[in-house]
This record gives sequence, structure tokens and C-alpha cells, in this order.
Amino acid sequence: MPDNRKYAIYSRKSKFTGKGESIENQIEICRRALKSKYDVVDEDIVEFEDEGFSGGNTKRPKFQEMMERCRNGEFQLVICYRLDRISRNTSDFVNTYEELKEHSVSFRSVSDNIDDTSPMGRAMMMISSVFAQLERDIIAERITDNMHELAKSGRWLGGNPPTGYRSAETVGSKTVDGKIHKARMLEKNPEEAELVRLVFTKFVELRSITKVETYLLNNDFKSKKGNTLSRFAIKTILQNPVYAIADEDTWVYLNEKRYAVVRFTR
Repeated sequence: MPDNRKYAIYSRKSKFTGKGESIENQIEICRRALKSKYDVVDEDIVEFEDEGFSGGNTKRPKFQEMMERCRNGEFQLVICYRLDRISRNTSDFVNTYEELKEHSVSFRSVSDNIDDTSPMGRAMMMISSVFAQLERDIIAERITDNMHELAKSGRWLGGNPPTGYRSAETVGSKTVDGKIHKARMLEKNPEEAELVRLVFTKFVELRSITKVETYLLNNDFKSKKGNTLSRFAIKTILQNPVYAIADEDTWVYLNEKRYAVVRFTR
């Protein structure tokens, strides 16, 4: 009895870009692979695209839709450009593959030349999934190490600056070909700094975050965005080590708490 189920192409890219392994390129490569090996026409193919989603997990809208349709018996094969388009997490990939098998859905990865119709193909598929996660873990480790090194130089690495500071652009470094790398560092905002000092002063005096909140509310003190300071915002200020005096006591305390502490002078 012929299998009249359709063929699913899955494509994923972490960032919105038309370069390299773009969504369009992945789909076109998969289409050619399908038509060269299977007797399919365009009407037999359904495309699923997740652009701007990481391969670290499977919480992606089109991926989840595809899997749901696999469970409903709509597809006989799922094909992707490369195995890590499905997932860079070995456990997630294995679970996905087992679920596909459970619903009699075959899997193929074009770039890896993996087809699960043979024992060798299935073995290579599992090995490739391990290397996909290894690559992801190495990249994550490299980024983390790089961020730590940049932080050691006093750079502000992004996000909303803490109250009392602004993010100021500085010249970070210059490459051999003359290209200038920009960097950002925290710079005091005198007006907001007064509010931070007031929060600490009032907490020492009142010994209660709720009472500090009431005092700021009654005296119409606002945050940098013009909002009243909630108890959570006040607690965040009081607990943020960026406000600590850089003395020996602070050094000892942070080391005891296993913070990564670096002596830095500008």
C-alpha cells in the first residue's frame, strides 16, 4: 500500500540574516535532495521555518507545529539541511528522533549525508548529534571566557546600567588594519547617584525596606524611568555589589562568597 503522507522540510537559523546557511538556502538544498531521491512534487512538501531561534532547546513554534503534525500522521519523512538544525542538544535530538520513529516518520540530514534507513546511518546520526552539542558547548564556553576577560578590563557588557550610572562609549582597542573596536564602561550619573546615596542612608536609618519605600513615595522620588521605586527595586540597589566601596573588607567578603574579583584601576 503506497504511503501518501507528505514530506516535511525543517529549517532553523539563530539570527535573522540572508547570509550563509540562510533559511532559503536550507530549504532549497532540502528540496533538491528530496526530488533527487524520492518521487515527490512541490505539493508533497511542507516547509517549517524557525528564524531567530537557538538550537539549545526545541521550544520553537514551527518545530512544535511540525512535531504535532507528525503525531497526527501527516508526514512520512522529516528532512533538514544539517542535523544541528533540529537541535544542538543530544538529549533533545534523541527524544525527537525516538518520537519520529514511534510515528513511523523517517529522518534525513542532507549536509551530514545521514539517512536513518540503515544501521550505519542511524549510528552516524547519533555520533553527529553528540558533536553538535560539543560544538555548542565549546562556543558557549568561549563566549563566557571572553565576557569574563572583557569584564576584567572594567567594561560594561550590556543591559540596563544600575541606577546611578550610565553606559558610556570608549575606544576599546585598535586592530593592525586600523579598525577601532568600541567598548562601553559605566560612568557616574550625578543626579541618580544622589538617589542611590539616599536609599542607603535611609535604610541605615530606618532598617526597613518597606519604610524606605514609603519615605521615597511620600517625597516623590522616582526611578530613572520616572517610576516610583518599589521594594524590589530598593532591595536590588542595596544588594548590588557595584555600589560597594573597593576596600580590603569588600575584597575579603567577595572572595569568601566565591565571587571572581579582579583588582582594576582606571
